[in-house]
Amino acid sequence: MNDIAVYNETQKKFLYEEIIKKVVNKAFEFERLNNASCSIIIVDNDYIHKLNNQYRNIDKVTDVISFALEDDNSVVIPDNIRLLGDIYISLDKATEQAKEYGHSLERELCFLAVHGVYHLLGYDHETKEEAEEMFKKQEEVLEYYGITR
Repeated sequence: MNDIAVYNETQKKFLYEEIIKKVVNKAFEFERLNNASCSIIIVDNDYIHKLNNQYRNIDKVTDVISFALEDDNSVVIPDNIRLLGDIYISLDKATEQAKEYGHSLERELCFLAVHGVYHLLGYDHETKEEAEEMFKKQEEVLEYYGITR
């Protein structure tokens, strides 16, 4: 059984917890993960800006940051579960991007959550080939639930 936790650390009402859990779980299923766990933390622009600056040395707001526990050799992970890590999503940035791209906030948040999951699993988009593979997987998950642009 997979464990996906969503925490709203903003002062804003958050109505997307269940759909985010569903799409993240579906990504786990597509990747054949059982007993996997991750946390998704919804934050504001100030918070994610500080994270981006502190951990990536990038002094600006971003939409999503993933911290993979499997990349940290100092973390002891039990054999029977995959503790993937934490995904931080800026609700402010997601709202801006949803308007900019002309789709729903639900779609943007689900996209960012699934994007974060694939980063936790080691996928990246530094090259064209990597980006194509990662974005194809993300779109397959979102299309399963009819979450399109």
